[in-house]
Amino acid sequence: MFDFQDLFQWDRFITPTIIKTFYWLVIAVIVLFGISGILWSLTAMAISPFVGFIQLLASIASVFVGIVFSRIIAEFILIVFRINEHLGAIRDRDAGMH
Repeated sequence: MFDFQDLFQWDRFITPTIIKTFYWLVIAVIVLFGISGILWSLTAMAISPFVGFIQLLASIASVFVGIVFSRIIAEFILIVFRINEHLGAIRDRDAGMH
């Protein structure tokens, strides 16, 4: 975890430690919007069953797509920080050789 002082110092990145929390918050928002879309599609089925069914399928599909894309974005952010760490290790190793 990180200390409160880490917010005011630039020696260490805090994003890798809190990215999982943001990921789960995004998942919760996606699921809530998915449930809202499913309920909306069920009420639309009373007016037009075909349109409501299409909306239901779209809502379910958008939940799955949203979860996959949010995972990809979270992993991309972590990869960028890992690349930074590896480049720093390479720089330190090369500085020690000279």
